[in-house]
Amino acid sequence: MNPSVESFFDPATWTISHVAYQKKGSACAIIDPVLDYDPKAGRTLTVAADRLIAFIRENKLRVDWILETHAHADHLSAAQYLRRELGGKIAIAAAITKVQKVFARIFHLEPAFRPDGHQFDKLLLEGEKFAIGALVVEAMSVPGHTPACMAYRIGDAVFVGDTLFMPDVGTARCDFPGGDAHSLFRSMRKLLDLPADTRLFMCHDYPPEGRPPAWQSSVAAQRAANIHVHDGIGEEAFVTMRNARDATLEMPVLILPAVQINIRAGEMPPAESNGVSYLKVPLDTL
Repeated sequence: MNPSVESFFDPATWTISHVAYQKKGSACAIIDPVLDYDPKAGRTLTVAADRLIAFIRENKLRVDWILETHAHADHLSAAQYLRRELGGKIAIAAAITKVQKVFARIFHLEPAFRPDGHQFDKLLLEGEKFAIGALVVEAMSVPGHTPACMAYRIGDAVFVGDTLFMPDVGTARCDFPGGDAHSLFRSMRKLLDLPADTRLFMCHDYPPEGRPPAWQSSVAAQRAANIHVHDGIGEEAFVTMRNARDATLEMPVLILPAVQINIRAGEMPPAESNGVSYLKVPLDTL
């Protein structure tokens, strides 16, 4: 059974969140929701998440799952807010524990922080299947951008996270802690070995000048035209290109606040004695 998909573009972070469902009144999953964050003021807002809520309530959908494709470095997750408002269970790849361990050291998190994934309701393994009402989801491990990247296959649709971008943009970077260009190449080939008409839904789009944002592609389109990984490009050529390109890239604007929140499944750090939560900025570390 193939899902209906409603997608929501967030222009502040170039992120696309998706709602996958069968029909009006059915169960649904939210994939990669965004919590608005003003880095100048350190203030969070729920404008992007409220758009998802409005659509879900208007269509009388029931949220079974809130799915994260990875611990994002470019936006904060709205998973906790959405779970409080709509219910559902928050899931991510079981390998999130590797990411938590790395960043717990980088941010010198509080002793009570446990890098065991318990902050999420469900830790998913490669090939694991679960249901969204009548829809069946298969978890597809696609490491490379991070060690804990997970794509979600629902019928003829795959939500690929940051593994692939639109064909004219290419592929994800691999220079974050735990990233690996060899792993990314193999993950992408795993996706591109799916049937040609498989729908691929992106988590981000950074369109070239003159093209509006887009987020749906296909296996056939990616194999024919992806500027980094089209058919005929081998692993070593890709790795050489990816590593050279990554060496020129700046860190994402929101990486420091985003990762601290996202390894906690979207929860804020524990409030201090004055009732305020704080984020850390490690100097000369990344």
